[in-house]
Amino acid sequence: MSGFAFELTARDGAARRGRMTTAHGTVETPAFMPVGTQGAVKAVTSDELLACGTQIVLANTYHLHVRPGHELIRELGGLHRFMNWGGPILTDSGGFQAFSMKGRTTLDEEGVTFQSHLDGSRLRITPELSMDIQAALGSDVAMVLDECPALPAGRDAVEAAVARSTRWARRSRDAYRGPGVPFGIVQGGTDETLRERSAE
Repeated sequence: MSGFAFELTARDGAARRGRMTTAHGTVETPAFMPVGTQGAVKAVTSDELLACGTQIVLANTYHLHVRPGHELIRELGGLHRFMNWGGPILTDSGGFQAFSMKGRTTLDEEGVTFQSHLDGSRLRITPELSMDIQAALGSDVAMVLDECPALPAGRDAVEAAVARSTRWARRSRDAYRGPGVPFGIVQGGTDETLRERSAE
């Protein structure tokens, strides 16, 4: 892990402004983050992203693992080169796909089993594999695998998701060997007590 820092630069009530520094540049927060799910922001070139003032781009672990494959991206020089993007990249862990592809996913304590949206094949993503994939991609910020419960949900379900996400976050942190930094996700829905517990 190298080249990462975060500095809080201003507060106004509950609002905060900050500066995140990565090996590929600085991001002033809050920031708009264009989504390049499969390694490209649709219909926009890298030069156009820069001209728009984009500071950071998001790509997706699940989708890049399925196609073209994280090992191929590593062989091609990493996601920055693959995307022709020199700025910071944040990669989502696959946790949102576990939520959004409901009916094609099964969660258990070890991880998530997916039925591929491309060919129906089964694939498994654990917290450790999610970190391995993101390390291979070379992202600057690697989100940890989490359980994202559909809302509205009862307190018991949300509390169980916070507990599992916390266990997965520890496993993710311990497994990460990438060039960036693993980044935790606050769960808890709208329950302030659970959100505070998740953020600890």
